[in-house]
Amino acid sequence: MPEASRVWTETIFNIAYLLIVWWLVIAMINRRELVDAKEKRVAGLIMWAFFWLGLGDIGHVGFRVVAYAMGGLDAAITLAGRELNLAPMGSLATAITFTLFYVILIMVWHERFKKPYGIPGISLFALAVLRLIIMAFPANNWNSLEQTHDWVIIRNVPLMLMQLGSACLIMRDGIREGDSTFVWMAVMVIVSFACYAPVIFLQERIPMIGMLMIPKTVAYLVIAFLGFFNSYRVKPLQQAAGSFA
Repeated sequence: MPEASRVWTETIFNIAYLLIVWWLVIAMINRRELVDAKEKRVAGLIMWAFFWLGLGDIGHVGFRVVAYAMGGLDAAITLAGRELNLAPMGSLATAITFTLFYVILIMVWHERFKKPYGIPGISLFALAVLRLIIMAFPANNWNSLEQTHDWVIIRNVPLMLMQLGSACLIMRDGIREGDSTFVWMAVMVIVSFACYAPVIFLQERIPMIGMLMIPKTVAYLVIAFLGFFNSYRVKPLQQAAGSFA
């Protein structure tokens, strides 16, 4: 694919993704009073998960769009006397909120299935802390497009373990309770992992494998829609009651 076409494809997809995510978040906020009382905790956590994911992606996706508009991914701005490269700073923002997304997803599992966190849950939270500690090391070189591949792998291994761990917990209990919505959420987390892992390990040698980030992103949109229709959709009885109010 020619470079110009690739840039336009990425830009259009990224903008569409952000619009959809934030439309869903705003719709969740507007409909929170319609959520059944017993589902409010889970629904609220789902809303916050995608709020933080969307906020981080404004940095990741939005900064890339701005960088392209300024001439390329190496575009930089000066803030408080320091030069900051937009694209890698956006990557840092989404790396933080992506971790938070999975922390909240583990809380969603805990609330939805009324399971104690136990060793599995605590271990997943510990992985989140470990990832944030690793991300704080200067060797990550966050302000540069040229990042050490070894550190990219090191900081992403805890995240990938969180993905698999949370998917396994949700899948296990979703199947036990016949909750197809959460089973499909777990499937989509696994799909995102299957797309994300090859990019982390192989993109340096096979740049085009980065295109797997598109189906990975679509998987998160599916999770968002599943959460929205499970908790925030207006139920027929609610709609009928509203018409008589």
